[in-house]
Amino acid sequence: MSSEFNQLRLEQLQGSMALYASLAARKTPVRGWLRLIREALGLTGRQQAQRLGIAQATLHKSEEAEAEGRITLGQLQKLANGLDCDLVYALVPRRPLTDVIQEKARAIALEEVGRVAHTMTLEDQRPTDARIDSQVKRRTEELLRGRWSDLWR
Repeated sequence: MSSEFNQLRLEQLQGSMALYASLAARKTPVRGWLRLIREALGLTGRQQAQRLGIAQATLHKSEEAEAEGRITLGQLQKLANGLDCDLVYALVPRRPLTDVIQEKARAIALEEVGRVAHTMTLEDQRPTDARIDSQVKRRTEELLRGRWSDLWR
């Protein structure tokens, strides 16, 4: 894949993920969303279990599992449907993905240029810091123009 396509795809993904960023900062209610919404609707556990066609104990265990982060997505989807809710599932990066890619490429460039600079230092030919910085910048740009999958080897 071309680096231009990778960059475009990454920027589009970041744009769509931005909608979820404010949600990532919100905490799950202590007793879980399922129970919170069920109670807000005025449904007892028995009533909701009957609506879903499951045992009340099963509903209780599922609500506990959701509150503790142990529920499966499939199970959560079924229970959300029973509350007339949509399950929204998203991964929200902690920092921009473009920064992750840039930093990875720069780290590789620093390592590669650093090895060469070290060898040259041993030969009493160490390049200036400005020259090293220039080489790191150039190598970072080369890596970003290449296949991004190579950054993760």
